[in-house]
Amino acid sequence: MDAEGLLADPDATDALGAKLAALLKPGEIVSLEGDLGAGKSALARAMIRTLAGDPNLEVPSPTFALVQPYVAGEQTILHADLYRLGDPDELLELGLFDDPGAILLVEWAERAPELLERADIRISLALPADRQGRHYSLVRAG
Repeated sequence: MDAEGLLADPDATDALGAKLAALLKPGEIVSLEGDLGAGKSALARAMIRTLAGDPNLEVPSPTFALVQPYVAGEQTILHADLYRLGDPDELLELGLFDDPGAILLVEWAERAPELLERADIRISLALPADRQGRHYSLVRAG
């Protein structure tokens, strides 16, 4: 399922996040790539809220915690932000692979090439020149 398009507003981002969440399987890795302010956290938030079945779930950016875990029924979801990762070798210390069934949503995965190579879905987000909405492209591995 490769796709691309324009997310015109936050509702469109939420809709894409809900659609993607419905397709995710245990153990999958989703890479969220793009510049600061491109919408990575907003898209991850929409996916997490859908997976948890709670549209009002508090989903802060994991920028400072690096990894924020969530439990949705039997499913573990890990939301990671690697922006502050100093070295790709630090990835093991985060415990992202401790639960092979956890769904990983990883912002700034490009800072850890090993993880990026393992991504099942790569989503790139970008602000258009007029800063109206967000462009996205999605590629599913395999």
